[in-house]
Amino acid sequence: MAQPFQLPDFYVPYPARLNPHVDAARQHTRDWARRMGMLEGSGIWELEDLEAHDYALLCAYTHPDCSAEALALVTDWYVWVFFFDDHFLEVFKRSGDMAGGKAYLERLPAFMPLDPAHGTPEPTNQVEAGLADLWARTVPAMSAAWRARFAEATEHLLNESLWELGNINEGRIANPVEYIEMRRKVGGAPWSAGLVEYAAAAEVPAAAADSRPLRVLRDAFADAVHLRNDLFSYEREVRDEGENSNGVLVMETFLGCTTQEAAETVNDLLTSRLQQFENTALSEVPALCVTAGLTPEECSAIAAYTKGLQDWQSGGHEWHMRSSRYMNKGVTTGPTLVSGVLGTSAMDVTTLFGRPAAARLRGLTRVPHHPTGPSLLPAFDLPFPLTISPHWQDAKRKSVAWAQRMGLLSDIWDETTLYGFDFALCSAGLDPDATPEELELSAEWLTWGTYGDDYYPVVFGRPRNLIGAKACHERLVACMPVDDPGAGAALAESPMERGLADLWARTAGPMEPPARAVFRRSVETMLESWLWELHNQAQHRVPDPVDYIEMRRLTFGSDLTMGLCRLRHGGSLPPGIYHTGAVRSLENSAADYACFLNDLFSYQKEIEVEGELHNIALVVQNFFGCDYPAAVAIVDDLMRSRLRQFLHVKEHELPLLYEEFDLDGDGRAALDAYVRELEDWLAGILNWHRGVRRYGEEDLHRPGSAPLLPGRPLLPDRPTGPGTASTRIASLLVSQGRS
Repeated sequence: MAQPFQLPDFYVPYPARLNPHVDAARQHTRDWARRMGMLEGSGIWELEDLEAHDYALLCAYTHPDCSAEALALVTDWYVWVFFFDDHFLEVFKRSGDMAGGKAYLERLPAFMPLDPAHGTPEPTNQVEAGLADLWARTVPAMSAAWRARFAEATEHLLNESLWELGNINEGRIANPVEYIEMRRKVGGAPWSAGLVEYAAAAEVPAAAADSRPLRVLRDAFADAVHLRNDLFSYEREVRDEGENSNGVLVMETFLGCTTQEAAETVNDLLTSRLQQFENTALSEVPALCVTAGLTPEECSAIAAYTKGLQDWQSGGHEWHMRSSRYMNKGVTTGPTLVSGVLGTSAMDVTTLFGRPAAARLRGLTRVPHHPTGPSLLPAFDLPFPLTISPHWQDAKRKSVAWAQRMGLLSDIWDETTLYGFDFALCSAGLDPDATPEELELSAEWLTWGTYGDDYYPVVFGRPRNLIGAKACHERLVACMPVDDPGAGAALAESPMERGLADLWARTAGPMEPPARAVFRRSVETMLESWLWELHNQAQHRVPDPVDYIEMRRLTFGSDLTMGLCRLRHGGSLPPGIYHTGAVRSLENSAADYACFLNDLFSYQKEIEVEGELHNIALVVQNFFGCDYPAAVAIVDDLMRSRLRQFLHVKEHELPLLYEEFDLDGDGRAALDAYVRELEDWLAGILNWHRGVRRYGEEDLHRPGSAPLLPGRPLLPDRPTGPGTASTRIASLLVSQGRS
């Protein structure tokens, strides 16, 4: 049978190198797999299967510089994880045994104790035996922080197999956004990144491990690894095994295109993720080392870790080209710079040109202020009813008066503009059951957040003042003290600072300190996302699609506004329930729908008037090389798929949480109420966009909406001097009435 598609030309800019200890690793792992019972008599593999797959070759390519001992251990880990994958397929996926699969997976974390002195249970199968042995051999060399991160990544890899099994049983194919997110967990590349730290003796400093730059390095690495694997494994997974968790199949289904076209699209996304990795490594990681105050040794570890991830990409590609496990018959390993030298076939300079180069060029050469005409809007078939709070008008008056007191109406906005924005209408739909005080507070949070979202691009973005933006960011964070919420007012000087300090004291004051810390983090991540936008703006770079979608949730303030919804459920629900895959999936799908909706309404405002680069319709145009109407159609399809996912989780996954968390009647009612609040959240956002005076062509081009001319004097009541850039309005502000 012919292959389902021709493999595309891959972007592989780095040479693959082979570890000289590969033969020793082959012999070691053959003996280890036999001792663990994974070969003869296992019903999963025979010796010829292990040798044909050649995981020692995979690890020798992906870890070319480590010692023989480290290579042997890493190879054993990969033998274990691939055996687990095949074992779970044969025992649970083929039979559709959800209950058995869940019980099997629930035992495995016990074989990864954070303190090895606690011991492990007696293994009952090859997977448990292998995990116990590997954990005991690995963790003595690593810190407790690494153990916790690696154990979590391993649990994700194992547990999300149930997500794949559930989709198989339902005959359901994920949407692209859901797939990328879930594939990171079930595909295991974040787990692989943890082994890079071990093999390269380059443990990531705990102080920086959760930072955006290192998170993006890990996630971009993971996505590229998984998408490459999907291209090579499509024939085996989709045709032979009946899998439906494959990126090519996901794109084929979502776009309604041929398998070959879907494969090319997946490869384009793979290229984009690799280019995101490169951009982050070169432009964000060095700044992190400085701002986080890392030691030279810690900076060196991050550099070695980054190189290790880079080695893995090229080495993994080389192995896929050679392993009998994948679709690679008739594929040549391509021209090399060092002809005839084993391990250099991935270094193909032709992959630096063509589609990868064109994609990179498109993303850096977007002409700003391109005329768009009125924003194109699809039919938003949102099935949730709209309810408006009766306190809407009162909250509107009070929130505008509050903005005036804080000083938010003296530069980029005026009172007429703010009345037209009517954030109280948005709050009245988001939370129709709010008390008058709660509704006013909500409207004022929306006012402050949107003011900041408008302020940053004008004051810091156009002059590319990233240092001033960072100083502003640090002052804003200081206005949210956890121990004494009211103390931030004494530090506040600018209108943004005064507004945030006031909101923080009123919102966080009644909370317990742990809840304050969580809420503070939701505000802080939104502020950090504004810095990310400025970083892209300084490079004049249209974002990568995956990075954009994930950061858009933050720039939109989704977690902040959803956090306000969670406040009222305080003790009614266990805190852990908000961290489950089901609730995160529910929230992310709702957030994406709302963010894309906002982008579609604001397209003319952002692209034509403001010269922005952050809009999902523009990101789609850049990625697919398509026109604006085609991009809107794709975004509309993506919104509908995210809405279907929201409804699917609500119907099929949330009821399982009742049992998992042993919720009583009040707990079930609270969870159901939270879901209804998310539905109100979506209905209220759509209603506000349809009624607000912010995005229509008549609002954008009405008299008085032109940008201010260069040279406008600063407002006299603003301080000047070092560190006060955040309190000044430069010459390129928007005039009164401009949004």
